[in-house]
Amino acid sequence: MKEDCPPSSHVPISDSKSILKSELLSLLKTYNCYHEGRSFQLRHREEEGALIIEGLLNISWGLRRPIRLQIQDDRERVHLSPASWAPGRPKEPPLQDGRVTAQEPSAQAGPREESSRDSSEPIEEDEETPQLMRTKSDAACVIQRRPRCRAAGEAQRIRRHRFSINGHFYNHKTSVFTPAYGSMTNVRVNSTMTTLQVLTLLLNKFRVENGPSEFALYIVHESGERTKLKDSEYPLISRILHGPCEKIARIFLMEADLGEEVPHDVAQYIKFEMPVLDSFVEKLKEEEEREIIKLTMKFQALRLTMLQRLEQLVEAK
Repeated sequence: MKEDCPPSSHVPISDSKSILKSELLSLLKTYNCYHEGRSFQLRHREEEGALIIEGLLNISWGLRRPIRLQIQDDRERVHLSPASWAPGRPKEPPLQDGRVTAQEPSAQAGPREESSRDSSEPIEEDEETPQLMRTKSDAACVIQRRPRCRAAGEAQRIRRHRFSINGHFYNHKTSVFTPAYGSMTNVRVNSTMTTLQVLTLLLNKFRVENGPSEFALYIVHESGERTKLKDSEYPLISRILHGPCEKIARIFLMEADLGEEVPHDVAQYIKFEMPVLDSFVEKLKEEEEREIIKLTMKFQALRLTMLQRLEQLVEAK
């Protein structure tokens, strides 16, 4: 960052890098034009001169080892008895922890559907990835308008409502599993959230038992180039800088100890077929042998020159 430029004119990319606010806004405009009419457009505002961008961030699963889901959600479901629905029963006050008990609907109000979403969770999901199904959490089942008899299997399913990864919910037999490679999900973030904060948010969304220190985020390009996002970087800013097209660059969640960076010089050879790569190796070996011969001849010439000079010094004495 230049000293003659005020800090408010720049937006941090990491602890040591920043970008001009005007340049980032231009990239943001292009990003939103690409996602026009979809839920992935990003909003921006300024707070005390600082630019803040927020919206949905796509993240792809790139895990090689299994993960474990938590047995229960952090919020327990409130079980209500049928007696609480008796006509004329006074309304129950809200609970101390902020949850609301079910109330009797008014006589003029018609039947209402159950809330299908938890108000504390993001309300938008990627409409193009139906394999990552969105489900309501247990807290959403608290607000009901009329009792209904449920089968035992349906009641058990409701008790375990949560986000699912490719339709996978927790159960004791399959609580440990590996998400399908390349399957995509998203989380609502803002430009001030670091890599560690985004990881924590994603794992909490799916109730993953593994800690965020076990994972890392990588920018994976179509060419095969792979760059790890540092803890001090801001994934949403990185997404804007790499453009909106997921085919060109995607953000992957990988294991911290298994993921590795692939520089551009190496990535350009990844998509070649094995016969082509073998020919490259043969040419490199031939070039290496020629260099070895040149260095050997040069060393022998220098050695001969030094021996001749030593003989001259001996004769001069």
